[in-house]
Amino acid sequence: MRLHAFKLWFKRRLRKRQRQVEGLGLQAEEQLEQHFFKRIGRLGPVWRFATSWMLLWVLLIGILVVQIEALSSHFQTTQPVPGGTYTEGIVGTFTNADPLYASSDTDLTVSRLVFSSLLKYNSSNQLEGDLAQSWSVDKTGTLYTVHLRPNVKWQDGEPLTADDVVFTYHTIQDPDAQSSLNSSWQGITVSASDSLTVTFKLPNPLSSFPYSLTNGIVPQHILKNVSPVDLRSSSFNTQDPIGSGPFMWQAVKVTDTTPATAETQIELQPFADYYGGGPKLNTFIVHVFAAEPAMIASFRKHQLTAMAGVSHLPSDLAKSRALHRYSMLLTAAKMVFFNTSQGALQDAKVRQALVKGANVDAIVNNVGYPTVPVREPLLRGQLGYDAKYRQATDQPAVGRALLDKDGWKVGKDGVRYKQGLPLTFTLYLSQNTENDMVAAMLQQQWRKELGVQMNVQKEDATDFNDTVASRSYDALLYGIAIGIDPDVFVYWDSSQSHSTTGQNYSLYSSATADSSLESGRTRSDPTLRAIKYKPFLQAWQTDAPALGLYQPRYLYVSWTKVYGLDEHRLNTGIDRFANVQNWEIREAKVTD
Repeated sequence: MRLHAFKLWFKRRLRKRQRQVEGLGLQAEEQLEQHFFKRIGRLGPVWRFATSWMLLWVLLIGILVVQIEALSSHFQTTQPVPGGTYTEGIVGTFTNADPLYASSDTDLTVSRLVFSSLLKYNSSNQLEGDLAQSWSVDKTGTLYTVHLRPNVKWQDGEPLTADDVVFTYHTIQDPDAQSSLNSSWQGITVSASDSLTVTFKLPNPLSSFPYSLTNGIVPQHILKNVSPVDLRSSSFNTQDPIGSGPFMWQAVKVTDTTPATAETQIELQPFADYYGGGPKLNTFIVHVFAAEPAMIASFRKHQLTAMAGVSHLPSDLAKSRALHRYSMLLTAAKMVFFNTSQGALQDAKVRQALVKGANVDAIVNNVGYPTVPVREPLLRGQLGYDAKYRQATDQPAVGRALLDKDGWKVGKDGVRYKQGLPLTFTLYLSQNTENDMVAAMLQQQWRKELGVQMNVQKEDATDFNDTVASRSYDALLYGIAIGIDPDVFVYWDSSQSHSTTGQNYSLYSSATADSSLESGRTRSDPTLRAIKYKPFLQAWQTDAPALGLYQPRYLYVSWTKVYGLDEHRLNTGIDRFANVQNWEIREAKVTD
C-alpha cells in the first residue's frame, strides 16, 4: 500500500518538474527571440557608431603626435657637432713635413696642419697674426717688430718663445741647411728682444716683408743639436715632427711604393692645447695619391671625405647633387714660361710672335669655370697694374709678320725654318685634364696660325717637380702664387734665375726690370710704388718672357658639408686651412 502511494507521488513530482522545464524552455525561447534575434538587425548602426568613435580617437592621437613632432622641430635645429674622422685626398708625393723644406702641395698641406707661422692668411685672404699677436714697422721701413702670443706651447708641452723664431730664420739663412727659403732671407738680422719679442732688421726697406712671415716655425729644443748639413734628412721631417699647429703627427702608412700607383696616408690627431682652440675633428688623415684617377676612384667609393686641388670632375660626379663644391679663385697666375736662355726661345721676336698667335680668350672660355685672364705679371686690380701694358694676344697676322721679318720661313710641311733648323720647342706640364686642354689648344693655335711646332711633354707630379727644379725645359706650363702684394721680385728678377731654389722660371734677365722691381718693393707709398713698377711692366711686355693665361682656381669637393670652410679667394691652396681647427662634418638635432 505504501509502496503504491510512493510511486504515485513520484510520478506527480516528475510530471510537475517536466512542465517546469518546458515552461523555462519556452520562456528562454521567448526571451532569446525578443532580446537577441529581434535586436540583431540593429548591430550594424551600433557597429558603425563604435567604429566612428574609434577612428575619431585614432585621428586625435595622430594629430597630437604630429603636433608634438612639429613643435619639436620648431625648437630643434640641425647643427654641426664635434667629432668624426676627416680624410682628405690629394695628388702628389709626400717627402717632407718640415716647413723649412716643404714645397710641393702635399708637403705644404701636412706642414700647414702641424706647424704654425708668425702670420697667416685668413678667410678674407688678408694677413693676420698666427703666432704673432701684433707686428709693426719703424719710420725707416727697415725694422720690423713682432710680438708673440703668450702661453703658446709646442705639441710636446714645451713653451714656444722668441728663441724658436730666431732659430728658425737663422737655420733658413744657413747655406748648409739648404732651405728653399734661403734666398729671401739674406742680409736680414733676426734677434730676440725678450721671450715674446722678435725684431727683423732689413738692409733696405721692403714693403712686402710681412708676407714673408707665413712659413712655419720649428722647435729649437729639438733641432738645435742637429747639424744643418743633416737637417734636410732628419727623421724629424718625416717620422716625428713636432709643431705648434692645430694637429699633431700620429703615424704615416705607405700602402704602395710603385711610383705610378703609390699611396701614403698621414694620420694626424688634434692638438688640445692649440692656442686657437682644440680642433673639433677627432682625426685628420691626409691620403696622398700618385695620380688623380686613383684619388677619384677612392672618392667614388666614399673612402675619402674630400678631394683637394681637383683639376677636373668626371661627368658622373659633376652631376651629383650629393657633392659639395668649393671653387676658390687663386690670387695666382697660370702662364707659359719661355726658357729665354736656350734654343729658339732665346729670340725675343719668337716669343713676341707666340704671344700674338695665342688666343687666350678661347682658352679661358674652355677652362670650365669662371676666371679672370692674366695679361701682365701683375693681376688685374692689384697695386701697380696698368692696362696700358697688357699683352696683346689673338693677333696671328702680326705674329706671322714678326716671324717673317726675323727670317723664319714656312717650309713644305707647314713648319717654319731658319738656317735649316725648324721652329720647334717642347712644353712641359704636370698632367691633368685642365693642363692637357690648355696645351692642346696652344699647340693647335701656334701650328695653324704661326707654323710653329710645339711638342707636349706630360709628366707626373714627381717628374715635373724635378723638371722645374733642374730648369730642363724649353717652356713650362705652370702656376705661380702672386698673392695680394705686387712684389713679384722672386719670379722675374735675374738674381732668382739659379736652379733648385730660384723661382725665375723663364730665366729672364733685364737690367731695366731688375732696377724697377727692386725700386718698387722698397717703397711704402702706394702711388710712388705703382710708378716705380712701370718700367718693369713695359720691359716685360716688350721682352715677352712668358705668356699670361688666367687665374687658376682651387677646386675642393666633399661628400658632406664642411662647416667652417667657406668659399673665398685663396693666396695658395694651403690657405684653405685658415680655419681648420673649427671644421666640422657631423650633424645632430639640437634644442634651441
